[in-house]
Amino acid sequence: MAEKIKVLYVEDEPFLARVVKESLESRDFDVNLINDGARAINSFENYRPDVCVLDVMLPNKDGFSIAKEIKAIDPDIPVIFLTAKTQTHDLLEGFDSGGNDYLKKPFSMEELIVRIHNLLKLTAKSNSRTKEENHTDKIQLGRYIFYPKRYELHLEDQVKKLSHRETLLLSLLTSDMENPVLRQDILKAIWGDDSFYNSRNLDVYISKLRDYLSGDPEIQITTLKGVGYKININQK
Repeated sequence: MAEKIKVLYVEDEPFLARVVKESLESRDFDVNLINDGARAINSFENYRPDVCVLDVMLPNKDGFSIAKEIKAIDPDIPVIFLTAKTQTHDLLEGFDSGGNDYLKKPFSMEELIVRIHNLLKLTAKSNSRTKEENHTDKIQLGRYIFYPKRYELHLEDQVKKLSHRETLLLSLLTSDMENPVLRQDILKAIWGDDSFYNSRNLDVYISKLRDYLSGDPEIQITTLKGVGYKININQK
């Protein structure tokens, strides 16, 4: 019998928490429900979940702060935020804190379950790739060096730590720099589907990568309208 997927679920709305917990458990998930943000990290360390599902607005400690602490302990753990906040600055704050996905309230249990499975598949694939000794150990990007296995982007003595999805996106863009990567392929590889909401998330991530690479003006992430993206490096 396969082991149950362990979910750390942090939610302070009693009715929603009970519905989600019971629904996940009826689908053979193991759920550790916490209703106080201050207790989340201790629960994470003791429970060691496979995925974290965090409400953003919580008593004593918000979901973004919890995610930062969790990612400091385990950078590979998938984190899904549950929130009514959908403004761009809220999305950026969530991704900066280490979130891998967003689910807007109200949501369906089917969608939450699909997103959990997609994130776990992506994490498994990423971990499998990082175990392989190949050219992706180190990728030269103009003045930058990209280390996918470490989730790092280096510019001389400066080191930028990348999130899980930032690393996946930059890995896709650098996998074949002679050809563009289709937008639809990126969405399906990283988010599992090409919905409008995920398309918006991709726009946010592309903007972030452009900002990270701005230290070398010879590097451009070019948008090919209706097609996708391509990294161009102007050789001096």
